[in-house]
Amino acid sequence: MPPVPSEEGAACRDAMFPAWGFPAAVLVTFASIYFLPSPIDPEPFTFEKPPPALVGSLQVNKKLQSGQRIFTGQLKGPESFTVDDKGNIYTGTVDGKLWMISGDQLHFITRMGQDMPECGTPDYEPVCGRPHGVRMDQDGNLIVVDSYLGLYKVNPRTGEKTLLLSSEKGVDGLPFKFLNGLEISKKTLIYFTDSSSKWERRHHKYESSFSLDILIKVIETNHLGRLLAYDPVTRTGRTVLSGLYMANGIALSPFEDYILIAETSICRIIRYWVSGANAGKKEVFVDNLPGYPDNIRLSSTGLYRVGISTTRFPSFFSPFLDALGPYPFLKRFIAKVTPLSFYSIFLQKHGLFLEINNKGDIVASFHDPDGSVTWAVSDVFEHNGKVYLGNTELPFLVVLQ
Repeated sequence: MPPVPSEEGAACRDAMFPAWGFPAAVLVTFASIYFLPSPIDPEPFTFEKPPPALVGSLQVNKKLQSGQRIFTGQLKGPESFTVDDKGNIYTGTVDGKLWMISGDQLHFITRMGQDMPECGTPDYEPVCGRPHGVRMDQDGNLIVVDSYLGLYKVNPRTGEKTLLLSSEKGVDGLPFKFLNGLEISKKTLIYFTDSSSKWERRHHKYESSFSLDILIKVIETNHLGRLLAYDPVTRTGRTVLSGLYMANGIALSPFEDYILIAETSICRIIRYWVSGANAGKKEVFVDNLPGYPDNIRLSSTGLYRVGISTTRFPSFFSPFLDALGPYPFLKRFIAKVTPLSFYSIFLQKHGLFLEINNKGDIVASFHDPDGSVTWAVSDVFEHNGKVYLGNTELPFLVVLQ
């Protein structure tokens, strides 16, 4: 028979493990976490409406599944596109490289930053560069915003780079932290966005959602983004609009009387009037989008095509990021104790882009509901009867006929 515990032994155990010991340990643990500095300073944000129902123009379909992956393993994160007068397409990737696509051939042009074996990893992005927006100017030069290094002009034939505005200097006394969207007007004025004056692209896990390049900016939900302009004649830059929520992709209207700006972290697009009777005014163009918008491109039919980096669909429970929005203390807790990549399990791999008319109505949507071909769509670029779908991190380019 096992020995019978003595009263002295029980008293000894009670002395070693008092009844208040476990609650006290829990309290100390939570107090330690509470006073641990948080890497983010989040703001509360509440969506006024639940995500829109997936009916009508948002009805789920499989239109993107007719797409084909090309240059698999050769292009990682072809974010944005432009084309020259010979039909060659240009894009930039996460390793800091600029590429030309000519037919079915891929040609390296240049690297925006230093050439190192570690290029392509987040920690080396500030050194190697990360070209985001790319456009062709009227002289046949590439205009590039590099997320870390600044605004550049690049000769696509020689790879020669000319720095127009450095991120270190910035504009109006404020350095650039996360250069992102780009557009060139017929007047040669260059518009571009700085998503945040606080966080770099590699720190996106603190700003909001997605690739992780949007979960920081959605989580922090700050409004430190800017729309900027550079005049190549005077060689000066200026702030056009500040106080934006993760300013991302931009598109000029056909008459260039207004510019659309994606505010990614709050799922909306605003319109800023640059000329005419409404010049200087800002208004909501489309709100409560079914996902986090990235780039905006004008199609040949006059519709705006918007890439969706991460979907935000209705369900029995509120979407994770919607539910988290109003509670800064929860955001701080998450940033302190959990790698934000863990929360990607709450986000669907659902490819999506939208077509929106000039009144801000969603008139069509293109889906890949299980992400079998693509997801996290960054750019929707049309050329010669084909549509090229960009992304921020995936190792391929998708083409739709």
